[in-house]
Amino acid sequence: MTIQEAQQKIDNWINTTGVRYFSELTNMAILTEEVGEVARIMARKYGDQSSKESDNKKLLADELADVMWVLLCIANQTGIDMTVALEKNFEKKNIRDAQRHHNNPKLKS
Repeated sequence: MTIQEAQQKIDNWINTTGVRYFSELTNMAILTEEVGEVARIMARKYGDQSSKESDNKKLLADELADVMWVLLCIANQTGIDMTVALEKNFEKKNIRDAQRHHNNPKLKS
């Protein structure tokens, strides 16, 4: 599925099953909450923090999908085509960071 298709599917779902979008501010709070759930998994699985029994049921893929869902909701609400936005972001990074990381001594192995 393309990003554009995902935005459309989410919009269709919201306007039928979900009744309506939450406010933009509510979705920002939900996005923050979902990113926190990703952080929790990362800290326990890839970091040094100990896991709890309830953590073992959480899947990183599912939590990342939750982040993407809410991000695309915010994009839909604010009239942003994320395909276009991501393409422009690549252009920006290709210009700004063309040599930046190659010249970073911290990244040399």
